This record gives sequence, structure tokens and C-alpha cells, in this order.
Amino acid sequence: MIGLVGDYNPAVPAHQAIPLALKRAAEANQVEVEFEWVPTADINSVSRISRFDGIWCVPASPYQNMEGALLAIRYARETALPFLGTCGGFQHAVVEYARNVLGWADAEHAETTPDTARAVISPLECALVDTVDLVRLLPGTRIAAAYGVKQTMEGYRCRYGLNPKFRTSLVSGPLRVAADDEAGDVRAVEMDGHPFFVATLFQPERAALREESAPLVNAFVAACTV
Repeated sequence: MIGLVGDYNPAVPAHQAIPLALKRAAEANQVEVEFEWVPTADINSVSRISRFDGIWCVPASPYQNMEGALLAIRYARETALPFLGTCGGFQHAVVEYARNVLGWADAEHAETTPDTARAVISPLECALVDTVDLVRLLPGTRIAAAYGVKQTMEGYRCRYGLNPKFRTSLVSGPLRVAADDEAGDVRAVEMDGHPFFVATLFQPERAALREESAPLVNAFVAACTV
């Protein structure tokens, strides 16, 4: 059972795509996959998410309950539970890491706290709203292994990403860059020493809207069935 952490909205393309991507991943892995949408407002303790075999923190933030999303991410990180974060899930994985691993209690997301001094997630220089762009997959990463190629074209719908001001501290380990764009800007991260903890600024699930498999979702589902 996979927990989809986020606030479901049938009008959001990524939310339309996720069940389709999971269905294709189930077929690719020859397993049955069940999933449950978990509203962030429902997450007040780990008991709401502890029964899942994996957690996917999904797009469409700001979330109704940011702290609930962060709690789910922290639980997955600390218990070695397979985790996938896409778009808003990427952004909040970075915030959770900054707060609870680096000890930056004041780490914030500029979308929800625009005047904060430590916005680890800040506005992108060029918003990536309903665009497709080249993503370079770094050798030796889980995401590169999932795709089996050096680069891919991926769809986005976001205006915020990792703040370059804090990049060195954020991705010097155990959180590391797994993919970037042609300008070298971070487009995916993953966690050392974790069986599967990958977060992407892009939305790999959108492949399912084109009736194609999403390699990263396939790899996530495989990790959830181990």
C-alpha cells in the first residue's frame, strides 16, 4: 500500500497522472499496487502513515498542512521507508532535511513564508510552468539507474526550487544532487544510506498522461515491494 501524501485535486494534471503511473508500474513489476490519498490535514502523528509500504509526497503545494507533509517525509527518511517526492514533494523534502538533519529550525519555503531569512526553497529565476526541459541524470545515482540513460526530457509545473544560496550546505551529503539541467541547477536529489529516497523538481508521473511508463515510478514501486 502506497500513501500519496498531498491534497488531492482532480483538476491537477499530476494528480490525474499518478494513478495511471502506478498502474503501469504495477504491470512493469508484475505486482498488485494499492494506494491511498492522504490529505496533509490528516497527518498529525506517524500513526496516520505508519502502515504504508512507501510514501509519495505529491505535487500541488502549498499543502493545507505543511507540518503534516514534513512529518511524513521525516518518518520515511528516518525509518528507511521508500520515499518519492515530486515537485512540491521535492521542495518539502529539502525543507525537512534542512530543519531536521542540518538543524536549521528557521528553514522555510518562500511560497509560504516569503520574508524568511532562510528560504531554502526560493523562486526560480525562470518559472517552469507546463514546460518540458532537459534533465541530466548523474552517473551512479538511483535515478540514473532507473532511467538507464544519461538524460531525459521531463515536464514541470513549478515556480520554486532549491535556493542556490544554500546549495553547498544542503547537498554536500547525505542529501546529494541526483540530476540537474543544462545550466547546472538542481532538478533531483537523493539520500545516501537510504534504500530509496528520491525527490524530483519535475513530475515524472506525467509520462503516464502520454500513455508511457515513468521509469522512476517503476523503481519506486519496486522498492516498495522488497
